Amino acid sequence: MASSSPTKHWYSVWALPPSSTTTRVKTLMTRLRSEFGGPEFEPHVTVVGAVEMTEEDAINRFEAACEGVREYVGEVDGVEIGTFFYQCVFLLLKKSREVLENSANCCSHFGYKNSSLYMPHMSLIYGDLTDEEKKKAQEKAIIFDESISSLRFPITRLALYETDGGKVGRNNGESVDEDVSGIGEDMVQLID
Repeated sequence: MASSSPTKHWYSVWALPPSSTTTRVKTLMTRLRSEFGGPEFEPHVTVVGAVEMTEEDAINRFEAACEGVREYVGEVDGVEIGTFFYQCVFLLLKKSREVLENSANCCSHFGYKNSSLYMPHMSLIYGDLTDEEKKKAQEKAIIFDESISSLRFPITRLALYETDGGKVGRNNGESVDEDVSGIGEDMVQLID
């Protein structure tokens, strides 16, 4: 009798902004969504893109990755537009040494190899907008929050999310595991 192998899913690691930043960004996201559409999702900076593995493996790798990460600062470099659904309109973060090192640490634990250079960002809207609509949404983001391009915030929490791996379903992610006591701490809480 053949044994079934554990079910694999797609997982990503997200850096979560503090509540004050989350509230501010969510307000901006809601205003943009009301005008341009798109799904609702939690503000986050993707640290590790979608990787397929079992939940147990993902949690073990996440816990190990968190041990090598320390608190760092996310600093917005501007409101930008992208070329695909998940990077429609976003806040581009400066590529500081800490941002790049923490992503590289987490990616190495997950065996994640990105096909392009890491571009730290916080998406404001997901969507398949035309270039003209994206440009208008970019302009509106700056009008709705004039100082968003100079936003700085501490990154003190990482979360493991089950995502769709970029498939057509476009699930915005379900939290699996979160380092709730600060990056690099031993306390990791499983979220059901």
